[in-house]
Amino acid sequence: MPTVAFHTLGCKVNHYETEAIWQLFQSEGYEKTEFTQTSDVYVINTCTVTNTGDKKSRQVIRRAVRKNPDAVVCVTGCYAQTSPAEIMAIPGVDIVVGTQDRHKLLDYIKQYQEERQPINGVGNIMKARVYEELDVPSFTDRTRASLKIQEGCNNFCTFCIIPWARGLLRSRKPEDVLSQAKQLVEAGYKEIVLTGIHTGGYGEDMKDYSLANLLVELEKVEGLKRIRISSIEASQITDEVISVIDKSEKVVNHLHVPLQSGSNSVLKRMRRKYTNEFFYERIEKLKEALPGLAVTSDVIVGFPGETEEEYQETYDFIRKVGFSELHVFPYSKRTGTPAARMDDQVDDEIKNERVHKLISLSEQLAKEYASNYEGEVLEVIPEEPDKEDPESGNYVGYTDNYLKVKVPVDESMVGEIVKVKIEKAGYPYNVGSFVRVLKEETVTG
Repeated sequence: MPTVAFHTLGCKVNHYETEAIWQLFQSEGYEKTEFTQTSDVYVINTCTVTNTGDKKSRQVIRRAVRKNPDAVVCVTGCYAQTSPAEIMAIPGVDIVVGTQDRHKLLDYIKQYQEERQPINGVGNIMKARVYEELDVPSFTDRTRASLKIQEGCNNFCTFCIIPWARGLLRSRKPEDVLSQAKQLVEAGYKEIVLTGIHTGGYGEDMKDYSLANLLVELEKVEGLKRIRISSIEASQITDEVISVIDKSEKVVNHLHVPLQSGSNSVLKRMRRKYTNEFFYERIEKLKEALPGLAVTSDVIVGFPGETEEEYQETYDFIRKVGFSELHVFPYSKRTGTPAARMDDQVDDEIKNERVHKLISLSEQLAKEYASNYEGEVLEVIPEEPDKEDPESGNYVGYTDNYLKVKVPVDESMVGEIVKVKIEKAGYPYNVGSFVRVLKEETVTG
């Protein structure tokens, strides 16, 4: 039996696509081995969101070549899409495929085994107009399933290379999304995370169909308990989306809405298509409809030209919105983007200081948010044993409003919905006690 080993760098979408590529290999009779072992084929799914992503990708590729010089080394993903020549130049790389045509990988491997000539299968992603269908009926990680619903982005923010790596926005057909959602529920998943490169933009390339329509359809999928939207832009939180989430029994009480900066002048330089006033108004409207909603966000600190005043505006704005948690990134130059060529790059020391201040604000906001739930009974899906304290018998899982909870349950409850009382609120963990398993309630019409 031929073997294949995978290594994935980067985001959730990449992890989803690696699972999809594994399904292709599995149906051809391959066996999966660990990346650290000797394998017949290595597949490295690369990331290019930062220059460091490129560097890490190159290190992993070289590691595979060293492990088995006779193996077929295949490189795919975003870095492969933007810089195929750079990757082809690494000795030992045999096949390069970008962010489309991944179903051709197995044919390329056969071709390579016959001809022994390196293959560059990277095409012009800017011409792609159709969503590439890649099915994932189940995941190696068995509790939360990602469901990719769209590809690409039309925004061209000045700090971001992703449109060049992923192409323009294209949505997956609603019927394909729904049939995969049903497959995932049949495989035993209770929660599905809708994911994509610009997830909230779903349907923008379709006639009379939007994310709101898709959520209404997904609501009808029997046995599905939770729908989580991995990320949505403020401009995509339409009144219609708010109303659908408000009525929904399944969309969780958590949304991730990237802010990037709370200063209008910085947002303009980033070419983000909103002001902080607009952002605030959308979040307030959401919270009115969904009391207790957890809103998490991404922020870039030290964007070129960011002054002390602009940074303070961001800090104050974040406090005013009251996010439940932030992902804080120091701005890092991405070669090939307009921001990398901007004057007034911010000094690393200043950047780090600002990052640390925002991280402690994030922790404070996270604790404040969690403290509202101390003593409450919430629903948690246990995911994995507590790695920090394996002896404790605790499992770690998430509530629907994205609180991370440690709770003593037994292994049979992994992936099930359990009622948990929050005994001690905190950050990054809350500590809970088990109340009961939520069994499928029979609904009589």
